[in-house]
Amino acid sequence: MMSKPALFFLLIAVASAVMLALPEQAQWLGAAAKISLAVSGAALAIALLIGKRVKFDPVLR
Repeated sequence: MMSKPALFFLLIAVASAVMLALPEQAQWLGAAAKISLAVSGAALAIALLIGKRVKFDPVLR
């Protein structure tokens, strides 16, 4: 299960990737989509690393 921030950034990254399929007439929107995709992709990676719960059992069985 993903954390809420990771899921949020994943949805933003997917929406930005879909926006890249826009026609060439909307160049400023394409540039904004690329920037948004880069920022949300990096934030997604960070959120996944921070949100990962590592279970450590110090008792050796």
